[in-house]
Amino acid sequence: METLLISLNALISPALLAAAFGGVLWGIVGGALPGISPSITMALLLPFTYGMDPTTGVVLLAATYVGAEYGGSIPAILINTPGTNAAAATVLDGYAMNQRGLAGEALGISLVCGVIGGLFGLALLVGLTQPLAKLALLFTPPAYFALGILGISVIATLNEGALVKALMSAVIGLMIATVGSDPFSGVNRFTFGRPELLDGIPYILIMIGVYALSELYIQAGEPGWEKPKKFVTVKLPGWVMWKRIWPATAIGSVIGGFEGITPGAGGTVASFMAYNETRRWSKHPEEFGKGAPEGVAGPEAANNVVACSALIPTLSFGIPGSNSTAILLGGLLLHGLVPGPLLFTQHPEVIYGLFGGLLTANLAMIPLGILIMTPCLWLVTQPKPLLSAGIYALIFTGIFSIHNDAFDIGLALVAAILGYGLKYFKFPFLPLVLGTILGYMLESSFRRALLMSNNDYSTFVTDPIAAGMLGVACLFVAGSIGRSWWVSRRQRAAA
Repeated sequence: METLLISLNALISPALLAAAFGGVLWGIVGGALPGISPSITMALLLPFTYGMDPTTGVVLLAATYVGAEYGGSIPAILINTPGTNAAAATVLDGYAMNQRGLAGEALGISLVCGVIGGLFGLALLVGLTQPLAKLALLFTPPAYFALGILGISVIATLNEGALVKALMSAVIGLMIATVGSDPFSGVNRFTFGRPELLDGIPYILIMIGVYALSELYIQAGEPGWEKPKKFVTVKLPGWVMWKRIWPATAIGSVIGGFEGITPGAGGTVASFMAYNETRRWSKHPEEFGKGAPEGVAGPEAANNVVACSALIPTLSFGIPGSNSTAILLGGLLLHGLVPGPLLFTQHPEVIYGLFGGLLTANLAMIPLGILIMTPCLWLVTQPKPLLSAGIYALIFTGIFSIHNDAFDIGLALVAAILGYGLKYFKFPFLPLVLGTILGYMLESSFRRALLMSNNDYSTFVTDPIAAGMLGVACLFVAGSIGRSWWVSRRQRAAA
């Protein structure tokens, strides 16, 4: 009963309502701008949550994620350019519907199916998060160390053909996490005499630099985006259309739920799997690629389910399911909130306030999605240099507001250069961010386990939970190596 009251309070609290509506609005706008992904949209807001109440800040970030997943479909349908990676599958039939004069219908299908998918993902989040989190009560220091290794291994092995680069990226993140004071002895490490580094490099600056600033660097050398050819309005699907697209919505929701719970899969994988399965089971497979409504409904339902279901491993174990949930994890840690079972007992107002805020955000999607269409169209028609300048100003203002210190801006710019180099050489970002976030937990758990066992390294294999997770991590790495070897062998045989 208490948890229900907390969730209901989130539905009537002015601060949480403002955070939910504001997050959805900002998310739709950010998602509608080509190249500004949900993770970048969230990273731009992350500094401004520093002085907020924890529940309000977390709801703001989560609502932004929800809004950005829909916003990415707007340029995908109107200008053949996905606003987010997950919206790439929507381009296939969404833009074809636009060419047939059905842009309003495509936007309406995207909006309604996205809301349904979001509500389904929220149901999974409410039902599965706390039971899974209770498993973490059995964890010992060796098990927490193994959990961190497993999380990094899973994320690294999901980058097909780039296992070594992903692991190197994770190691760079772990190296960044060692800057500052030693967690046990208090000795300064790699601070170079700068007092600002005694507490380490804030991962919020790494996230903003790697995700947001590096993307602006890259876009500075790219041409401007195509402009919409005419003004359109959202047209919600009627009963006849709904009867046609509901199977695709159901397929996308189920696939999105499964992929969201899997750490690292994300909305992109879910949306393309949903598109393929929707086409497989459709009564009109010949229409796909030519403007099939199901080709919009399935992917949009899937990636909006992921926006909620990807929070399950994040809140239960502290392993982000996507780039965007890594930003949300950073927001939790920024307020001293550690994911796991203790979060439910020590800070229930945050978790159940988040559930209520996500319900508000998903329900607010339909009216806000219709109202914000005109501003989004206006933004997409603006010159890219003007938009980039505004985003730079927003980023630097947010960074400076954290500690009122220009040194933080310098750290973010260095992180942006690092991110630019990683992207240029095709290194994935998520292992780097995860290594930075989990670095302290890995080091402290590793050293605490050795202290408890009198420096006996066998404690990591005698603890059953730790041994099991380390074994699974080895299987993931071995499986990735095996897949890469098999693919390269087939390519050589084909050549």
